[in-house]
Amino acid sequence: MESAAHTAFRPQLSGHTIQIETAAGAVAVHTAGSGPPLLLVHSVNAAASAAEVRPLHEHYAATHTVFSPDLPGYGATARPDRLYTPRLMTDALHGVARHIRSQFANQAIDALALSLSCEFLARAAREAPADYRSLALVSPTGLSGSRPRRGPAGSTAAMPRLHRALKWFGPGLFALLTRPQVIRFFLRKTWGGPAIDEQMFEEAVATARASGAEHAPLSFLSGALFSKDILSVYESLSLPVWICHGVRGDFTDYRQKAMLEGRPNWQMKVFPTGALPHFECQSEFCAALDQHLAAGNTSSPASPPLPH
Repeated sequence: MESAAHTAFRPQLSGHTIQIETAAGAVAVHTAGSGPPLLLVHSVNAAASAAEVRPLHEHYAATHTVFSPDLPGYGATARPDRLYTPRLMTDALHGVARHIRSQFANQAIDALALSLSCEFLARAAREAPADYRSLALVSPTGLSGSRPRRGPAGSTAAMPRLHRALKWFGPGLFALLTRPQVIRFFLRKTWGGPAIDEQMFEEAVATARASGAEHAPLSFLSGALFSKDILSVYESLSLPVWICHGVRGDFTDYRQKAMLEGRPNWQMKVFPTGALPHFECQSEFCAALDQHLAAGNTSSPASPPLPH
């Protein structure tokens, strides 16, 4: 089911925006182009939106039908006051994937996600393997630190007491964290230097001003959106997976990727950039992604779906 989008904020992406009904509620999806489907999923932070995938959305609209959703609590999607969890975000992706496949004769989807959303996309692919032909994980979370994240299935890093405290003090804290100078500070940490994408900065400031913008980030800050079992989820994937990351800024610890190296369906690439290489070296990034998408034509047998 789809309807026209109604929101106070819309990322400046080409094409049009629809609202797709999912088990997590209606999700705004920005779509453009023609050709095989390509799903692009932004990251999760204090001021996220589909603006984070703009270079890919615009580039691949020439060869694909691109679908760039705003996850629940972000961008042009509704932002109700509720607990945001991996289950909620994964269910949103399930609904988007079902809609895309319904428009393409049930064709499997190539999909890309950024940072924490890599965890949601990997879980969606594990639970519904027939929905996906290949995955691309850009600066994925869950691979840092010295301890592998193989916790109980479905477990998260949620800290309920912290979340309750954030609900009380959160609006003021969120206002501080989303002042323009603070957003610029964190984007510089993401890029690993002072040169950031100014259009993305402007849209981050704008989306953080929309009504209800604090609710999903407060769940993020309380750990509720991080999965303790994500390495097990990554290891369970049998479809082609491409990981890439940069070497500058705050997001450079991927020591647990050693657990995935050598698997025949996993390919890895490092860019001399910050955490968003598709902004800094788009041509090289897209050339590598094109190779991955081409390799997806000969994917491994799908693993059995998990209950969800």
